[in-house]
Amino acid sequence: MAAAKPTTRFIYFAVTILLLLSFFTSITSHETGDGDGDDDYEGIEELMALDEEEESQQKEGSHVKSSEAEVIAKAQRIVLELNSDNTRRIVDGSEFVLVLGYAPWCPRSAELMPQFAEAATSLKELGSPVVMAKLDAERHPKTASSLGISGFPTLLLFTNGTSQPYTGGFSSEEIVIWVRKKTGVPVIRINSLTEAEEFPKKHPMFAIGLFKDFVGHEYEEFVKAATSHNEIQFVEVNDIEVAKVLFPNIKPNNLFLGLVKSEMERYTMYEGRFEMDQILDFLDHNKFPLVTILTELNSIKVYSSPIKFQVFVFTKADAFKNLLTPLQEVARKFISKIMVVSVDITEDNLAKPFLTLFGLEDSEDTIVTAFDNKISSKYLLESDPTPSKIEEFCSGLLNGTLSPHFRSQPIPDNKEESIQIVVGKTFDSMVLSSNKNVLLEVYSPWCIDCETTSKQMKKLAKHFKGLDNLIFARIDASANEHPKLQADDYPALLFYKADDKSNPIKLSTKSSSKDLAAFINKNIGVQDQVSKDEL
Repeated sequence: MAAAKPTTRFIYFAVTILLLLSFFTSITSHETGDGDGDDDYEGIEELMALDEEEESQQKEGSHVKSSEAEVIAKAQRIVLELNSDNTRRIVDGSEFVLVLGYAPWCPRSAELMPQFAEAATSLKELGSPVVMAKLDAERHPKTASSLGISGFPTLLLFTNGTSQPYTGGFSSEEIVIWVRKKTGVPVIRINSLTEAEEFPKKHPMFAIGLFKDFVGHEYEEFVKAATSHNEIQFVEVNDIEVAKVLFPNIKPNNLFLGLVKSEMERYTMYEGRFEMDQILDFLDHNKFPLVTILTELNSIKVYSSPIKFQVFVFTKADAFKNLLTPLQEVARKFISKIMVVSVDITEDNLAKPFLTLFGLEDSEDTIVTAFDNKISSKYLLESDPTPSKIEEFCSGLLNGTLSPHFRSQPIPDNKEESIQIVVGKTFDSMVLSSNKNVLLEVYSPWCIDCETTSKQMKKLAKHFKGLDNLIFARIDASANEHPKLQADDYPALLFYKADDKSNPIKLSTKSSSKDLAAFINKNIGVQDQVSKDEL
Protein backbone atom coordinates (compact mmCIF):
# COMPACT_ATOMS: atom_id res chain seq x y z
CA MET A 1 0.00 0.00 0.00
CA ALA A 2 1.45 3.42 -0.98
CA ALA A 3 2.59 5.76 1.79
CA ALA A 4 0.18 8.55 2.71
CA LYS A 5 0.90 11.95 1.22
CA PRO A 6 2.03 14.72 3.60
CA THR A 7 -1.26 16.54 3.03
CA THR A 8 -3.21 13.44 4.00
CA ARG A 9 -1.12 12.97 7.14
CA PHE A 10 -1.82 16.57 8.10
CA ILE A 11 -5.55 16.03 7.61
CA TYR A 12 -5.54 12.90 9.77
CA PHE A 13 -3.60 14.85 12.45
CA ALA A 14 -6.07 17.75 12.24
CA VAL A 15 -9.05 15.41 12.48
CA THR A 16 -7.54 13.75 15.56
CA ILE A 17 -6.95 17.12 17.24
CA LEU A 18 -10.50 18.22 16.46
CA LEU A 19 -11.93 15.00 17.86
CA LEU A 20 -9.95 15.42 21.08
CA LEU A 21 -11.02 19.04 21.41
CA SER A 22 -14.61 18.10 20.71
CA PHE A 23 -14.40 15.33 23.30
CA PHE A 24 -13.04 17.56 26.06
CA THR A 25 -15.46 20.36 25.17
CA SER A 26 -18.33 17.87 25.38
CA ILE A 27 -17.19 16.68 28.81
CA THR A 28 -16.82 20.26 30.10
CA SER A 29 -20.23 21.22 28.77
CA HIS A 30 -21.81 18.12 30.31
CA GLU A 31 -20.22 18.80 33.70
CA THR A 32 -21.01 22.53 33.87
CA GLY A 33 -24.36 22.38 32.11
CA ASP A 34 -24.05 25.94 30.82
CA GLY A 35 -22.96 25.38 27.22
CA ASP A 36 -25.38 25.53 24.30
CA GLY A 37 -23.44 23.03 22.15
CA ASP A 38 -22.88 25.36 19.16
CA ASP A 39 -19.13 24.73 19.20
CA ASP A 40 -19.72 20.99 19.06
CA TYR A 41 -22.05 21.33 16.12
CA GLU A 42 -19.55 23.51 14.29
CA GLY A 43 -16.95 20.83 15.02
CA ILE A 44 -19.10 18.26 13.22
CA GLU A 45 -19.45 20.55 10.22
CA GLU A 46 -15.69 21.17 10.23
CA LEU A 47 -15.00 17.44 10.29
CA MET A 48 -17.34 16.93 7.32
CA ALA A 49 -15.60 19.78 5.47
CA LEU A 50 -12.19 18.19 6.11
CA ASP A 51 -13.53 14.87 4.85
CA GLU A 52 -14.71 16.55 1.65
CA GLU A 53 -11.30 18.22 1.24
CA GLU A 54 -9.55 14.87 1.63
CA GLU A 55 -11.84 13.27 -0.96
CA SER A 56 -11.17 16.12 -3.38
CA GLN A 57 -7.38 15.79 -2.99
CA GLN A 58 -7.56 12.01 -3.45
CA LYS A 59 -9.54 12.44 -6.68
CA GLU A 60 -6.91 14.86 -8.02
CA GLY A 61 -4.08 12.47 -7.18
CA SER A 62 -5.62 9.28 -8.52
CA HIS A 63 -8.06 8.21 -11.22
CA VAL A 64 -8.48 4.70 -9.86
CA LYS A 65 -12.08 3.86 -9.00
CA SER A 66 -12.91 3.21 -5.35
CA SER A 67 -13.58 -0.35 -4.34
CA GLU A 68 -17.01 -1.31 -3.06
CA ALA A 69 -15.67 -1.24 0.52
CA GLU A 70 -14.35 2.29 0.02
CA VAL A 71 -17.68 3.44 -1.39
CA ILE A 72 -19.51 2.04 1.63
CA ALA A 73 -16.98 3.59 4.00
CA LYS A 74 -17.43 6.96 2.31
CA ALA A 75 -21.21 6.68 2.57
CA GLN A 76 -21.02 5.78 6.24
CA ARG A 77 -18.90 8.86 6.94
CA ILE A 78 -21.63 11.04 5.46
CA VAL A 79 -24.18 9.59 7.90
CA LEU A 80 -23.85 11.25 11.31
CA GLU A 81 -23.83 9.00 14.39
CA LEU A 82 -26.24 10.36 16.98
CA ASN A 83 -25.91 9.87 20.71
CA SER A 84 -27.44 11.16 23.93
CA ASP A 85 -25.31 14.32 23.79
CA ASN A 86 -25.67 15.52 20.20
CA THR A 87 -29.11 14.28 19.08
CA ARG A 88 -31.24 17.18 20.25
CA ARG A 89 -28.73 19.71 18.99
CA ILE A 90 -28.56 18.25 15.51
CA VAL A 91 -32.29 17.54 15.18
CA ASP A 92 -33.37 20.96 16.42
CA GLY A 93 -30.55 22.86 14.73
CA SER A 94 -31.09 21.55 11.20
CA GLU A 95 -33.90 22.29 8.79
CA PHE A 96 -34.19 18.67 7.66
CA VAL A 97 -32.83 15.55 9.39
CA LEU A 98 -33.65 11.98 8.36
CA VAL A 99 -32.98 9.71 11.33
CA LEU A 100 -32.55 5.95 11.16
CA GLY A 101 -33.19 4.29 14.51
CA TYR A 102 -31.62 0.84 14.53
CA ALA A 103 -30.44 -2.01 16.74
CA PRO A 104 -27.15 -3.84 16.04
CA TRP A 105 -28.80 -7.27 16.38
CA CYS A 106 -31.77 -6.49 14.09
CA PRO A 107 -31.46 -8.20 10.66
CA ARG A 108 -33.78 -5.71 8.98
CA SER A 109 -31.69 -2.85 10.36
CA ALA A 110 -28.59 -4.52 8.89
CA GLU A 111 -30.32 -4.87 5.53
CA LEU A 112 -31.47 -1.25 5.51
CA MET A 113 -28.19 0.31 6.69
CA PRO A 114 -26.26 0.12 3.37
CA GLN A 115 -29.31 1.40 1.47
CA PHE A 116 -29.53 4.33 3.88
CA ALA A 117 -25.82 5.09 3.48
CA GLU A 118 -26.05 4.92 -0.31
CA ALA A 119 -29.04 7.26 -0.24
CA ALA A 120 -27.02 9.67 1.90
CA THR A 121 -24.29 9.74 -0.76
CA SER A 122 -26.81 10.37 -3.55
CA LEU A 123 -28.56 13.15 -1.65
CA LYS A 124 -25.24 14.82 -0.92
CA GLU A 125 -24.30 14.72 -4.62
CA LEU A 126 -27.69 16.24 -5.48
CA GLY A 127 -27.05 19.11 -3.08
CA SER A 128 -29.90 18.15 -0.76
CA PRO A 129 -30.07 20.10 2.53
CA VAL A 130 -31.09 16.96 4.42
CA VAL A 131 -28.81 15.76 7.21
CA MET A 132 -28.68 11.96 7.29
CA ALA A 133 -28.18 10.52 10.77
CA LYS A 134 -28.43 7.19 12.56
CA LEU A 135 -29.06 6.32 16.21
CA ASP A 136 -28.24 3.06 17.97
CA ALA A 137 -31.55 2.87 19.82
CA GLU A 138 -30.45 -0.06 21.96
CA ARG A 139 -27.41 1.85 23.24
CA HIS A 140 -29.35 5.11 23.71
CA PRO A 141 -32.90 4.02 24.62
CA LYS A 142 -33.92 7.28 26.32
CA THR A 143 -32.78 9.35 23.35
CA ALA A 144 -34.60 6.97 20.99
CA SER A 145 -37.78 7.25 23.05
CA SER A 146 -37.58 11.05 23.03
CA LEU A 147 -37.51 10.98 19.23
CA GLY A 148 -40.43 8.56 18.96
CA ILE A 149 -38.39 5.49 18.02
CA SER A 150 -39.91 2.34 19.51
CA GLY A 151 -39.17 -0.38 16.93
CA PHE A 152 -36.34 -1.35 14.61
CA PRO A 153 -35.64 -0.10 12.08
CA THR A 154 -37.47 3.23 12.28
CA LEU A 155 -37.07 6.14 9.86
CA LEU A 156 -38.24 9.62 10.84
CA LEU A 157 -37.90 12.92 8.99
CA PHE A 158 -37.49 15.96 11.24
CA THR A 159 -38.37 19.36 9.78
CA ASN A 160 -37.18 22.13 12.08
CA GLY A 161 -37.39 19.69 14.98
CA THR A 162 -40.86 18.31 14.18
CA SER A 163 -41.04 14.68 13.06
CA GLN A 164 -43.09 12.85 10.49
CA PRO A 165 -42.97 9.08 9.85
CA TYR A 166 -41.22 7.74 6.78
CA THR A 167 -43.70 6.22 4.31
CA GLY A 168 -41.52 5.41 1.30
CA GLY A 169 -39.75 2.32 0.04
CA PHE A 170 -36.51 0.91 1.40
CA SER A 171 -34.14 0.86 -1.52
CA SER A 172 -31.58 3.68 -1.71
CA GLU A 173 -33.35 5.20 -4.71
CA GLU A 174 -36.75 5.11 -3.00
CA ILE A 175 -35.30 6.81 0.07
CA VAL A 176 -33.82 9.56 -2.14
CA ILE A 177 -37.12 10.07 -3.98
CA TRP A 178 -39.14 10.27 -0.77
CA VAL A 179 -36.73 12.69 0.90
CA ARG A 180 -36.56 15.02 -2.11
CA LYS A 181 -40.34 15.09 -2.40
CA LYS A 182 -40.80 15.87 1.28
CA THR A 183 -38.17 18.62 1.15
CA GLY A 184 -39.53 20.49 -1.85
CA VAL A 185 -38.64 18.64 -5.09
CA PRO A 186 -41.72 16.64 -6.14
CA VAL A 187 -41.06 17.01 -9.90
CA ILE A 188 -37.79 17.22 -11.84
CA ARG A 189 -37.90 19.32 -15.02
CA ILE A 190 -35.79 18.07 -17.94
CA ASN A 191 -34.96 20.68 -20.58
CA SER A 192 -32.27 19.19 -22.82
CA LEU A 193 -31.54 16.04 -24.80
CA THR A 194 -28.38 15.49 -22.75
CA GLU A 195 -30.32 15.59 -19.49
CA ALA A 196 -32.87 13.18 -20.94
CA GLU A 197 -30.16 10.73 -22.01
CA GLU A 198 -28.50 10.75 -18.58
CA PHE A 199 -31.64 10.63 -16.42
CA PRO A 200 -32.62 6.93 -16.94
CA LYS A 201 -29.09 5.84 -15.98
CA LYS A 202 -29.74 6.94 -12.40
CA HIS A 203 -33.50 6.33 -12.22
CA PRO A 204 -34.69 2.80 -13.06
CA MET A 205 -38.34 3.88 -12.74
CA PHE A 206 -40.04 7.24 -13.26
CA ALA A 207 -43.26 8.85 -14.46
CA ILE A 208 -42.96 11.31 -17.35
CA GLY A 209 -45.42 14.10 -18.06
CA LEU A 210 -45.43 16.12 -21.31
CA PHE A 211 -47.12 19.50 -21.19
CA LYS A 212 -47.20 22.37 -23.67
CA ASP A 213 -47.05 24.80 -20.76
CA PHE A 214 -46.58 24.00 -17.11
CA VAL A 215 -49.95 25.45 -16.17
CA GLY A 216 -53.59 24.40 -16.12
CA HIS A 217 -55.75 21.80 -14.38
CA GLU A 218 -54.00 18.75 -15.88
CA TYR A 219 -50.59 20.01 -14.81
CA GLU A 220 -51.82 20.83 -11.32
CA GLU A 221 -53.22 17.30 -10.92
CA PHE A 222 -49.91 15.89 -12.19
CA VAL A 223 -47.97 17.86 -9.54
CA LYS A 224 -50.44 16.83 -6.82
CA ALA A 225 -49.95 13.19 -7.79
CA ALA A 226 -46.17 13.67 -7.79
CA THR A 227 -46.28 15.18 -4.32
CA SER A 228 -48.54 12.44 -2.99
CA HIS A 229 -46.77 9.40 -4.44
CA ASN A 230 -43.85 8.42 -2.24
CA GLU A 231 -42.06 5.86 -4.40
CA ILE A 232 -41.88 7.07 -8.00
CA GLN A 233 -39.91 10.03 -9.27
CA PHE A 234 -41.90 12.36 -11.57
CA VAL A 235 -40.31 14.29 -14.44
CA GLU A 236 -41.85 16.99 -16.64
CA VAL A 237 -40.93 18.12 -20.14
CA ASN A 238 -42.42 20.50 -22.71
CA ASP A 239 -40.29 19.49 -25.71
CA ILE A 240 -41.51 16.50 -27.72
CA GLU A 241 -37.98 15.60 -28.85
CA VAL A 242 -36.75 15.52 -25.26
CA ALA A 243 -39.80 13.44 -24.31
CA LYS A 244 -39.03 10.91 -27.07
CA VAL A 245 -35.64 10.20 -25.53
CA LEU A 246 -37.35 9.22 -22.29
CA PHE A 247 -40.42 7.55 -23.84
CA PRO A 248 -39.70 6.63 -27.52
CA ASN A 249 -43.25 5.67 -28.54
CA ILE A 250 -44.82 8.78 -27.03
CA LYS A 251 -47.90 10.15 -28.75
CA PRO A 252 -47.22 13.44 -30.59
CA ASN A 253 -49.53 15.73 -28.67
CA ASN A 254 -49.29 18.39 -26.02
CA LEU A 255 -50.47 16.23 -23.12
CA PHE A 256 -49.02 12.86 -22.16
CA LEU A 257 -48.27 10.71 -19.12
CA GLY A 258 -46.35 7.45 -19.06
CA LEU A 259 -44.44 5.15 -16.72
CA VAL A 260 -40.88 4.01 -17.53
CA LYS A 261 -39.27 0.97 -15.86
CA SER A 262 -35.89 -0.67 -16.43
CA GLU A 263 -37.20 -4.13 -17.24
CA MET A 264 -38.86 -6.15 -20.03
CA GLU A 265 -42.14 -4.23 -19.81
CA ARG A 266 -40.32 -0.91 -20.05
CA TYR A 267 -42.97 1.57 -21.23
CA THR A 268 -46.56 1.85 -20.00
CA MET A 269 -48.82 4.58 -21.38
CA TYR A 270 -51.51 6.27 -19.29
CA GLU A 271 -54.83 6.70 -21.06
CA GLY A 272 -57.05 8.03 -18.28
CA ARG A 273 -58.08 11.50 -17.21
CA PHE A 274 -55.59 13.83 -15.56
CA GLU A 275 -57.00 13.54 -12.06
CA MET A 276 -54.72 12.87 -9.12
CA ASP A 277 -56.55 9.78 -7.82
CA GLN A 278 -56.67 8.15 -11.24
CA ILE A 279 -52.99 8.86 -11.89
CA LEU A 280 -52.03 7.35 -8.53
CA ASP A 281 -54.18 4.28 -9.20
CA PHE A 282 -52.49 3.80 -12.59
CA LEU A 283 -49.02 4.01 -11.02
CA ASP A 284 -49.83 1.66 -8.14
CA HIS A 285 -51.16 -0.98 -10.54
CA ASN A 286 -48.16 -0.75 -12.88
CA LYS A 287 -45.15 0.09 -10.68
CA PHE A 288 -44.15 -3.50 -9.94
CA PRO A 289 -41.96 -5.52 -12.33
CA LEU A 290 -43.53 -8.39 -14.25
CA VAL A 291 -42.18 -10.73 -11.57
CA THR A 292 -41.52 -9.20 -8.15
CA ILE A 293 -38.85 -10.90 -6.03
CA LEU A 294 -40.00 -10.75 -2.42
CA THR A 295 -37.51 -9.41 0.13
CA GLU A 296 -37.68 -8.22 3.72
CA LEU A 297 -37.46 -4.63 2.51
CA ASN A 298 -40.25 -4.73 -0.11
CA SER A 299 -42.58 -7.14 1.69
CA ILE A 300 -44.85 -4.44 3.14
CA LYS A 301 -45.19 -2.81 -0.27
CA VAL A 302 -46.10 -6.16 -1.85
CA TYR A 303 -48.65 -7.05 0.82
CA SER A 304 -50.34 -3.64 0.56
CA SER A 305 -50.54 -3.68 -3.24
CA PRO A 306 -53.94 -2.65 -4.66
CA ILE A 307 -53.70 -5.61 -7.06
CA LYS A 308 -55.91 -8.09 -5.23
CA PHE A 309 -55.08 -11.15 -7.34
CA GLN A 310 -51.58 -12.34 -6.42
CA VAL A 311 -49.71 -15.45 -7.55
CA PHE A 312 -46.75 -16.57 -5.43
CA VAL A 313 -44.09 -18.88 -6.85
CA PHE A 314 -41.94 -20.55 -4.19
CA THR A 315 -38.74 -22.02 -5.58
CA LYS A 316 -35.02 -22.29 -4.96
CA ALA A 317 -32.78 -19.56 -6.38
CA ASP A 318 -31.16 -21.85 -8.98
CA ALA A 319 -34.50 -23.11 -10.27
CA PHE A 320 -35.84 -19.53 -10.42
CA LYS A 321 -33.11 -18.52 -12.90
CA ASN A 322 -34.52 -20.98 -15.44
CA LEU A 323 -38.12 -20.11 -14.62
CA LEU A 324 -37.83 -16.31 -14.69
CA THR A 325 -38.12 -15.65 -18.45
CA PRO A 326 -41.14 -17.93 -19.09
CA LEU A 327 -42.71 -16.61 -15.90
CA GLN A 328 -42.31 -13.04 -17.15
CA GLU A 329 -44.04 -14.02 -20.41
CA VAL A 330 -46.96 -15.41 -18.41
CA ALA A 331 -47.09 -12.31 -16.18
CA ARG A 332 -47.17 -10.00 -19.23
CA LYS A 333 -50.53 -11.50 -20.23
CA PHE A 334 -52.05 -10.48 -16.90
CA ILE A 335 -50.25 -7.18 -16.35
CA SER A 336 -51.89 -4.83 -13.81
CA LYS A 337 -54.52 -7.53 -13.12
CA ILE A 338 -52.46 -10.23 -11.41
CA MET A 339 -49.30 -9.61 -9.41
CA VAL A 340 -46.72 -12.37 -9.81
CA VAL A 341 -44.32 -12.75 -6.88
CA SER A 342 -41.29 -15.02 -6.55
CA VAL A 343 -40.15 -16.20 -3.12
CA ASP A 344 -36.94 -18.07 -2.31
CA ILE A 345 -38.29 -21.20 -0.66
CA THR A 346 -35.14 -21.48 1.47
CA GLU A 347 -35.79 -18.08 3.10
CA ASP A 348 -37.82 -19.23 6.10
CA ASN A 349 -38.85 -15.75 7.24
CA LEU A 350 -40.40 -15.02 3.85
CA ALA A 351 -41.61 -18.42 2.65
CA LYS A 352 -42.81 -20.31 5.72
CA PRO A 353 -45.59 -17.92 6.80
CA PHE A 354 -47.22 -18.48 3.40
CA LEU A 355 -46.48 -22.19 3.03
CA THR A 356 -47.85 -22.88 6.50
CA LEU A 357 -51.23 -21.67 5.23
CA PHE A 358 -51.17 -24.62 2.83
CA GLY A 359 -49.60 -27.15 5.20
CA LEU A 360 -46.50 -27.21 2.99
CA GLU A 361 -43.96 -25.49 5.24
CA ASP A 362 -41.48 -28.38 4.93
CA SER A 363 -41.61 -28.63 1.15
CA GLU A 364 -38.45 -28.09 -0.92
CA ASP A 365 -40.06 -28.40 -4.37
CA THR A 366 -41.38 -25.54 -6.48
CA ILE A 367 -44.86 -24.53 -5.30
CA VAL A 368 -47.32 -22.15 -6.95
CA THR A 369 -50.08 -20.57 -4.87
CA ALA A 370 -52.52 -17.72 -5.34
CA PHE A 371 -54.56 -15.35 -3.22
CA ASP A 372 -57.74 -13.42 -3.94
CA ASN A 373 -57.50 -10.69 -1.34
CA LYS A 374 -60.98 -9.40 -2.16
CA ILE A 375 -62.60 -12.45 -0.60
CA SER A 376 -59.63 -13.75 1.44
CA SER A 377 -59.39 -17.00 -0.48
CA LYS A 378 -56.28 -19.00 -1.29
CA TYR A 379 -55.52 -21.45 -4.08
CA LEU A 380 -52.91 -24.10 -4.83
CA LEU A 381 -51.63 -25.32 -8.19
CA GLU A 382 -51.70 -29.09 -7.68
CA SER A 383 -50.17 -30.05 -11.05
CA ASP A 384 -46.58 -29.64 -12.23
CA PRO A 385 -45.62 -25.93 -12.24
CA THR A 386 -44.87 -25.65 -15.95
CA PRO A 387 -45.32 -22.22 -17.64
CA SER A 388 -48.47 -23.44 -19.44
CA LYS A 389 -49.99 -24.77 -16.20
CA ILE A 390 -49.12 -21.54 -14.39
CA GLU A 391 -50.81 -19.52 -17.16
CA GLU A 392 -53.89 -21.75 -16.94
CA PHE A 393 -53.83 -21.28 -13.15
CA CYS A 394 -53.69 -17.48 -13.54
CA SER A 395 -56.61 -17.52 -15.99
CA GLY A 396 -58.68 -19.53 -13.55
CA LEU A 397 -57.85 -17.10 -10.76
CA LEU A 398 -58.87 -14.12 -12.87
CA ASN A 399 -62.07 -15.77 -14.12
CA GLY A 400 -63.11 -17.11 -10.72
CA THR A 401 -63.08 -20.77 -11.77
CA LEU A 402 -60.46 -22.06 -9.31
CA SER A 403 -61.56 -24.07 -6.31
CA PRO A 404 -60.30 -22.57 -3.02
CA HIS A 405 -57.68 -24.60 -1.21
CA PHE A 406 -58.32 -25.75 2.32
CA ARG A 407 -55.47 -27.07 4.39
CA SER A 408 -55.64 -30.72 5.39
CA GLN A 409 -53.49 -33.30 7.10
CA PRO A 410 -53.19 -36.76 5.50
CA ILE A 411 -56.24 -38.99 5.99
CA PRO A 412 -55.61 -41.08 9.13
CA ASP A 413 -56.48 -44.68 9.91
CA ASN A 414 -59.35 -44.47 12.40
CA LYS A 415 -59.84 -48.19 12.96
CA GLU A 416 -60.40 -49.14 16.60
CA GLU A 417 -60.32 -45.44 17.63
CA SER A 418 -62.98 -44.41 20.17
CA ILE A 419 -62.48 -40.79 19.11
CA GLN A 420 -62.28 -40.42 15.33
CA ILE A 421 -59.69 -38.07 13.82
CA VAL A 422 -61.21 -35.67 11.26
CA VAL A 423 -59.04 -33.76 8.76
CA GLY A 424 -59.90 -31.14 6.17
CA LYS A 425 -60.36 -33.73 3.42
CA THR A 426 -62.71 -35.90 5.51
CA PHE A 427 -64.82 -33.19 7.16
CA ASP A 428 -67.60 -33.60 4.58
CA SER A 429 -67.78 -37.40 4.72
CA MET A 430 -67.29 -37.87 8.46
CA VAL A 431 -69.29 -34.91 9.78
CA LEU A 432 -71.58 -33.21 7.26
CA SER A 433 -72.60 -36.24 5.19
CA SER A 434 -72.75 -38.73 8.05
CA ASN A 435 -76.22 -39.93 9.08
CA LYS A 436 -75.11 -40.03 12.71
CA ASN A 437 -74.88 -37.47 15.48
CA VAL A 438 -71.36 -36.09 15.84
CA LEU A 439 -69.74 -34.43 18.85
CA LEU A 440 -66.69 -32.66 17.44
CA GLU A 441 -63.82 -31.32 19.52
CA VAL A 442 -61.98 -28.47 17.77
CA TYR A 443 -58.51 -27.98 19.19
CA SER A 444 -55.00 -26.75 18.52
CA PRO A 445 -51.73 -28.27 19.80
CA TRP A 446 -50.62 -24.97 21.29
CA CYS A 447 -53.91 -24.44 23.18
CA ILE A 448 -53.39 -24.77 26.96
CA ASP A 449 -57.07 -25.27 27.82
CA CYS A 450 -57.59 -27.92 25.13
CA GLU A 451 -56.07 -30.65 27.27
CA THR A 452 -58.92 -30.47 29.82
CA THR A 453 -61.54 -30.69 27.06
CA SER A 454 -59.72 -33.67 25.50
CA LYS A 455 -59.89 -35.55 28.82
CA GLN A 456 -63.64 -34.87 28.99
CA MET A 457 -64.06 -36.22 25.45
CA LYS A 458 -62.28 -39.47 26.40
CA LYS A 459 -64.56 -39.93 29.40
CA LEU A 460 -67.67 -39.25 27.31
CA ALA A 461 -66.53 -41.60 24.52
CA LYS A 462 -66.03 -44.38 27.07
CA HIS A 463 -69.35 -43.55 28.75
CA PHE A 464 -71.35 -43.78 25.50
CA LYS A 465 -69.37 -46.64 23.94
CA GLY A 466 -71.56 -48.93 21.86
CA LEU A 467 -74.08 -46.37 20.62
CA ASP A 468 -74.51 -46.73 16.85
CA ASN A 469 -75.96 -43.26 16.25
CA LEU A 470 -73.22 -41.21 17.94
CA ILE A 471 -69.66 -40.43 16.84
CA PHE A 472 -67.02 -38.70 18.94
CA ALA A 473 -64.46 -36.88 16.81
CA ARG A 474 -61.74 -34.24 17.00
CA ILE A 475 -60.02 -31.97 14.47
CA ASP A 476 -56.78 -29.99 14.72
CA ALA A 477 -57.91 -26.58 13.45
CA SER A 478 -54.33 -25.32 13.19
CA ALA A 479 -53.60 -27.88 10.44
CA ASN A 480 -57.01 -28.40 8.85
CA GLU A 481 -59.58 -26.09 7.30
CA HIS A 482 -63.09 -26.36 5.92
CA PRO A 483 -65.44 -23.51 4.91
CA LYS A 484 -68.20 -24.91 7.13
CA LEU A 485 -66.10 -25.49 10.23
CA GLN A 486 -67.56 -22.88 12.57
CA ALA A 487 -65.12 -22.29 15.42
CA ASP A 488 -63.68 -18.91 16.34
CA ASP A 489 -61.56 -20.02 19.29
CA TYR A 490 -60.13 -23.16 20.88
CA PRO A 491 -61.12 -25.41 22.43
CA ALA A 492 -64.61 -25.68 20.98
CA LEU A 493 -67.24 -28.40 21.23
CA LEU A 494 -69.73 -28.62 18.36
CA PHE A 495 -72.69 -31.01 18.33
CA TYR A 496 -73.97 -31.88 14.84
CA LYS A 497 -77.42 -33.46 15.05
CA ALA A 498 -78.06 -36.24 12.58
CA ASP A 499 -81.04 -34.42 11.06
CA ASP A 500 -79.54 -30.89 11.02
CA LYS A 501 -75.88 -30.70 10.10
CA SER A 502 -76.06 -27.09 8.89
CA ASN A 503 -76.67 -25.68 12.39
CA PRO A 504 -74.21 -27.20 14.86
CA ILE A 505 -74.87 -26.54 18.55
CA LYS A 506 -71.92 -24.96 20.34
CA LEU A 507 -71.46 -26.39 23.82
CA SER A 508 -69.64 -24.66 26.65
CA THR A 509 -66.23 -26.15 27.32
CA LYS A 510 -66.71 -25.04 30.93
CA SER A 511 -69.50 -27.60 31.36
CA SER A 512 -68.88 -30.65 33.51
CA SER A 513 -68.76 -34.11 31.97
CA LYS A 514 -72.09 -34.94 33.64
CA ASP A 515 -73.75 -31.88 32.12
CA LEU A 516 -72.41 -32.76 28.68
CA ALA A 517 -73.64 -36.35 29.06
CA ALA A 518 -77.10 -35.08 30.02
CA PHE A 519 -77.15 -32.86 26.91
CA ILE A 520 -76.21 -35.81 24.68
CA ASN A 521 -78.88 -38.06 26.21
CA LYS A 522 -81.50 -35.41 25.67
CA ASN A 523 -80.58 -34.84 22.01
CA ILE A 524 -80.07 -38.42 20.84
CA GLY A 525 -83.08 -39.81 22.68
CA VAL A 526 -81.26 -42.51 24.64
CA GLN A 527 -81.88 -43.06 28.34
CA ASP A 528 -78.68 -43.05 30.37
CA GLN A 529 -78.32 -46.51 31.87
CA VAL A 530 -74.76 -46.06 33.03
CA SER A 531 -73.90 -44.79 36.49
CA LYS A 532 -73.09 -41.10 36.46
CA ASP A 533 -70.28 -41.84 38.90
CA GLU A 534 -68.23 -42.96 35.90
CA LEU A 535 -68.11 -39.31 34.84
